[in-house]
Amino acid sequence: MKEPGTDPISIALQEDVGEGDVTTAFFVPAGLQALGRIIARERGVVAGGETAAEVFRRVDPQLTVAVLQPDGTALTGGEIILEVRGPARSILTAERVALNFLQRLSGVATLTRQFVDATGKSATKILDTRKTTPGLRALEKAAVVAGGGANHRSNLNEMVLVKDNHLSTDPGLSQFAGAIQKLRQERPGIRIEVEADRLELVHSLLQIAGIDVILLDNMKPSEMREAVALGRDKVKFEASGGVTLKTVRQIAATGVDYISVGALTHSARAIDMSLELTHVGA
Repeated sequence: MKEPGTDPISIALQEDVGEGDVTTAFFVPAGLQALGRIIARERGVVAGGETAAEVFRRVDPQLTVAVLQPDGTALTGGEIILEVRGPARSILTAERVALNFLQRLSGVATLTRQFVDATGKSATKILDTRKTTPGLRALEKAAVVAGGGANHRSNLNEMVLVKDNHLSTDPGLSQFAGAIQKLRQERPGIRIEVEADRLELVHSLLQIAGIDVILLDNMKPSEMREAVALGRDKVKFEASGGVTLKTVRQIAATGVDYISVGALTHSARAIDMSLELTHVGA
């Protein structure tokens, strides 16, 4: 795990518990032992089970936690996702943070699965983006994988993505091609992707050696299909820009290799779950 201060579990517990759980300390007997079950209240896809389990362990190492539904499991509603046994005070103190992680991450996995299913039998991969909750990127990207999607770059050092704002700083494609070659020499293994918002730019980019992926930004499906036909054996193609569950199948049918969807992480709805507590004695 990461060091406190950057670890999302530590941050979440500090902001939620603060100096202590006053309610539990005054209203729950100190010696009471309990069984807590986190239950799904609707359909969805599980993600974040181990993160939720770690929340309980951080609050009290005496707690025994079992994740019963692994990440990626499809839920119909009513399933027990996690069981936790031990001091009732500790279970109640950890409850909200554990649920926050589990509900949020399961929402990301669920929305991702919906997009993956919506592409039909296409081989096109659904990708996430960097439009993640600050501090939760690694967890949210793991949730995307649990939902059947794949990860785009996790940080700015991992791969190159040249977008319109980068291109606007240098209007000359000859200088741009030189920068690509220099990059290839200094970082030979790095993946290079370049954004294009019109077919004319796709034509130009296909003449430049060293590009791995062309990102087709906000293009019509007919334009995407033409772009793919032009460079099918030269580069990979990614589509992005306003992709929805209603449009993703049509986009996948154009033959693009990837479709990136920012909504997977910035607009996923939390899945309804709750913790039920049963007293098991002192």
